[in-house]
Amino acid sequence: MAERCMDSALLARLIKGGADNLSLHVDEVNDLNVFPIPDGDTGNNMLLTVRGGTLEPRENESIGEFSRRAADGMLLSARGNSGVILSQLFDGIADGLGNLDEADATDTAKAFNVGVEHAYSAVVQPVEGTILTVAREASEHAAGDTDSLDVFLDSFLTKARETLKKTPELLDVLKKAGVVDSGGAGLIYIIEGMAAALAGRVISGASDIGGSGNSQGELDLDLFGEDSELEFGYCTELLLRLQRAKTDVKSFDVNEIRDFLGTIGDSIVCFRNGSIVKIHVHTMTPWKVLEFCQRYGEYLTVKIENMTLQHSNTHRDGEKDSETEAAEADQAPTEQKDFGIVAVACGSGIKQTFLDMGTDVIIDGGQSMNPSADDFLAAFEKANAKTIFALPNNSNVILAARQAAKLCKTSDVRVIETKSIGDCYAVLTMYNTDSGDADEIAGELTAAMEGVTTAYVSKCVRDTELDGFELHEGDFIGFEDKEIKSAAKDRLDAAKALISNVDFNDREICIIVRGADTAEDEALLVESFTKETHRGTEVYLIDGGQEIYSYIFIIE
Repeated sequence: MAERCMDSALLARLIKGGADNLSLHVDEVNDLNVFPIPDGDTGNNMLLTVRGGTLEPRENESIGEFSRRAADGMLLSARGNSGVILSQLFDGIADGLGNLDEADATDTAKAFNVGVEHAYSAVVQPVEGTILTVAREASEHAAGDTDSLDVFLDSFLTKARETLKKTPELLDVLKKAGVVDSGGAGLIYIIEGMAAALAGRVISGASDIGGSGNSQGELDLDLFGEDSELEFGYCTELLLRLQRAKTDVKSFDVNEIRDFLGTIGDSIVCFRNGSIVKIHVHTMTPWKVLEFCQRYGEYLTVKIENMTLQHSNTHRDGEKDSETEAAEADQAPTEQKDFGIVAVACGSGIKQTFLDMGTDVIIDGGQSMNPSADDFLAAFEKANAKTIFALPNNSNVILAARQAAKLCKTSDVRVIETKSIGDCYAVLTMYNTDSGDADEIAGELTAAMEGVTTAYVSKCVRDTELDGFELHEGDFIGFEDKEIKSAAKDRLDAAKALISNVDFNDREICIIVRGADTAEDEALLVESFTKETHRGTEVYLIDGGQEIYSYIFIIE
């Protein structure tokens, strides 16, 4: 029998049905990535977003009240551009349902159109050929079919599928890649699940997250066995209390320790706060750190962790390593300050570099692991500053950062729209709060991104032809701003060709960030090649530890 009216209990079932159905197809949506590198995460982002709205209705709760709670859950859970747009769609639907106790098909159709308005308003420059187009055309079309809820959803799906097929004609980047819009596909799977739930069908096999979901688990000590090789050394962290019996505490120069650490390790952080010295170093010989530093004081805390074991566990489960957890635990200041910086990053080396450059809080994330609006809100709370500058460092994270900035009630959050690690590095080098003027500082940080080039080397995940290159799965490709600059079977060859094809004119600095899949010996060859071919440029090599990108080149 056709459903003519919907209450909170039914809406709850529909949202759960939509999430369950998307979970069965999440990898299909992920695989619709436009650029041929392993960064497809739209399905995961949309699923995690809609899961935020899978709530149980309260007793005697109206559909308007429940839809608002569900939408708020999605707003906080939203991640990635498609996830944020999806959350805004449901935010508008909740506004459209307003104070209604129940909603018929006409009410629902009106609410969907309000949702489309909200979704478009969330994007500064809406682009047709995306989830926005699919939602708009389907909502407008289905508004004329409101005999019942099932008729409305069937009409919505008919038009949505038709629109999705033509997205490559509306957006050239989709046509070149030979795919339809992934966000639009995800929306259709959600509405299909809602239609199934409306018809009383149970979606079997659903999971909380498909594809590459993360989970926190136990450290598997068996991953470093009797015959394992210590490849990455030890992450060594100390709090050293200077002792008057061993040194002149007042005049002690922390560079004595910092210079020594430079002879036995890297990723060094060493600074003093009163009579306490904070030390972080990656080294093959942690006992030398302990022996040397004890000349000046005694230890308050000592942490030594096998990074090869951390690396193995991270690659097995996609988990955050314990060093990241420790870094995050140290990031919450105890007193409010005037200004703070929150940045998104992945890779232990990149994170530590950004912390060294003055970042207050690092949000774990980036390409293929976009943080949610709620992740940003938690980071804003940790930063505990009156004005916070948020650096999303990825075009797919900007909307979530903006959404969190609007939701934040305790700080004035300014989103500096950094789209790459290179943008972030340039911004941090110019971060200066001496003026005390938030508008002036934000302007300076935005201007700092001008003239910065960020180029990458990554592995190709499908056969395609792009920018005049015939690409094959398993090849290594070099690119700048999504434009292919090199392609080769060998990673080193791809990196050298990229360096040769990127414009270095009037560029003074090139920072090479080595990825997790790249050996140090090879990275040194890339560093040497860059120095030889661009003699007027200062070249630095950083062990970034990032996934997906074998190399990131920051040229400024």
